[in-house]
Amino acid sequence: MSLWRCVLELDSRRQRISGSTQGLLEAIDRAADLRIATEFLHNEHIDVHSVSSERIREVAEFGVTYSIDHRWAAGIMHLRQPIELPAGFGPRPSMSFFVYNQDGTQGIARPYLDGQSRDGVRGSAPVSPPEQMPKYHAIDQWDAGTNAPSHNFIYDFDHFRYCVNDSWQEVLYHSSTGEVLAGSLAELGDAFSTGCSIKLGIVGLCDDLHDDASTVLEHTVYVQGGSAYYYTDQKLVIIGTHPVVRVSPQIPLEYRSGNWDFGWVMLRSDGHVVYRRCDPYTLQFSDHVLRKGVRWFVR
Repeated sequence: MSLWRCVLELDSRRQRISGSTQGLLEAIDRAADLRIATEFLHNEHIDVHSVSSERIREVAEFGVTYSIDHRWAAGIMHLRQPIELPAGFGPRPSMSFFVYNQDGTQGIARPYLDGQSRDGVRGSAPVSPPEQMPKYHAIDQWDAGTNAPSHNFIYDFDHFRYCVNDSWQEVLYHSSTGEVLAGSLAELGDAFSTGCSIKLGIVGLCDDLHDDASTVLEHTVYVQGGSAYYYTDQKLVIIGTHPVVRVSPQIPLEYRSGNWDFGWVMLRSDGHVVYRRCDPYTLQFSDHVLRKGVRWFVR
């Protein structure tokens, strides 16, 4: 029996067909995994010069999810290299950090990985929507010609189906100082010692990306963990995450020049966090020590 269920469906105009945004947000706040199903025609979305009008179904994984201000949900594809359907990959290796909001608005940041020098000017750039693609509505364009261009847009997919796997169980929630707010460290240690997967809800992970710290929106970023370690005398759990994409928290979640980056996070159950940040414009890495509250989920 499938553990996946559709909690929200929108039509091509992004009007609700079934489910609710509240149901989606509640699932995301339980660390639910998110996949979004869409449909489109090959010669409307992939190759406008093709004679093929074959219908394509896409189901995309959004491995990084956001809960913003207790009222907004969004997901980001954090592992995707661009695929050039139906033959292979795109011409330049890059990441495709697509963001989909609960209202169907979309965006993409594309850090290139091939080491080519890019001398473009950072900042707002002229909007250049694809030709002969009337269902594509470009909103803006940022950092064109740099190593990390981004833009926000809307594509009128035939539908948007927000599907969740809501099978994670929260076993520990601690503050940025390690104070246990719910659950217990013992329960976490027992669960992962038997082979359970771990998912993390990191509170306020993107605070420093906001222009004005006094107005930053409350937010939690959810991402799955990888290898974990338990210091049995110190009673300390340590884990490294899958790649995470950080975006300055706003409603809707949108890319702007300099308001996003990506990297990996190391977390400890005492609130100590290290973010290994990759600057998307230079691909240079730096480590940043933080204190964060964390919710720990197991499955």
